[in-house]
Amino acid sequence: MNPIRIAKSWLSYRRTINELGSLSNQTLSDIGVSRYDIRNIASRSFR
Repeated sequence: MNPIRIAKSWLSYRRTINELGSLSNQTLSDIGVSRYDIRNIASRSFR
């Protein structure tokens, strides 16, 4: 992987964590995600 692609992936990872982390527990529950799952979901964008 080249450095630019790594940087873009990292930004996507952080953005996903921030956006999901800002949702309420109720909203996360409505979409079938727990707070515990957020990092796992975000890591998919970093691969």
